[in-house]
Amino acid sequence: MPVRGGQGPVAQGVPRQPVSRGRVRDHVPDGPVDLGLVLGPLRRGPGDPTFRAMPDGSVWRACRTPAGPGTLRVSACGGGVRGEAWGPGAEWLLEQLPELLGAADDPSAFVPRHRLVALTRHRRPGLRLTRSGLVLESLIPSILEQKVTTDEAYRAWRLLVRKFGEPAPGPAPGRMCVMPAPRTWALIPSWEWHRAGVDNKRASTILRAVRVAARLEEAARMEPAAARARLQVVPGVGPWTSAETVQRSHGAADEVTVGDLHLPGIVGWALAGDRDADDAVMLELLEPYAGQRHRAARLILLSGRVPGRRAPKMPRWDIGGL
Repeated sequence: MPVRGGQGPVAQGVPRQPVSRGRVRDHVPDGPVDLGLVLGPLRRGPGDPTFRAMPDGSVWRACRTPAGPGTLRVSACGGGVRGEAWGPGAEWLLEQLPELLGAADDPSAFVPRHRLVALTRHRRPGLRLTRSGLVLESLIPSILEQKVTTDEAYRAWRLLVRKFGEPAPGPAPGRMCVMPAPRTWALIPSWEWHRAGVDNKRASTILRAVRVAARLEEAARMEPAAARARLQVVPGVGPWTSAETVQRSHGAADEVTVGDLHLPGIVGWALAGDRDADDAVMLELLEPYAGQRHRAARLILLSGRVPGRRAPKMPRWDIGGL
């Protein structure tokens, strides 16, 4: 099946692990897979230390798995995909590889109801919904993205992971890191959150989440609705954050994001010419896609049909400079 797809300081005081031969697994998907489209949602900005897309089409991920830190390289290989992994988490990453590439997803269950959606689906046949099987790695950056610009959130994630994470195992591209362990997140001093531009509300939510990290990671084996309910037990984690998390950790085809600043207007504009649509209107427009609403929203975003900007971008507030 067709598949497309300078050294700096890192994790202060922690030496980079010696390179060892990685483990390999080949996987043949049951349909076209576009590595960029499938794995792209796991990337938190162009400088994400845990994710690297290479010019040859391969994708590198540095993860904290249940078995420990691991690095995964995914690349097209003939008519399939090859996964190479290093570190204590290598075996776990390779076992998870098919679901990471959308093997648990069923694109055939999706029936386009709008010409725009049908056309985008035709142009993007390699779209699959990834299932990472990891909750915290999607939850923490989603918390950082609450009520701020994406640039601010990406900067905070980049600074915190590089300073408190650990070097990615194996021959990972320079400066790739595995995100901090739950205990490390819990020990980050208040002034470091401040320097990264993270206000006390978001920092406190992350601290509450990592205190129950094991219980939250158990949610990876639950149905998406049950997983969201467990996540929302943590004060500060609401519907927006839980949806953004399970879309990545579970490959949840129907978990549409509500409470987003831009998505209702984009969906409203694409499907009904209504740039002022709110969550209620968005959900009504997506009702024909019940069971597949997240996939429909992804296709709408990929269509490029977005309303023109009517106001300046939301200003960036760097609390680290206060």
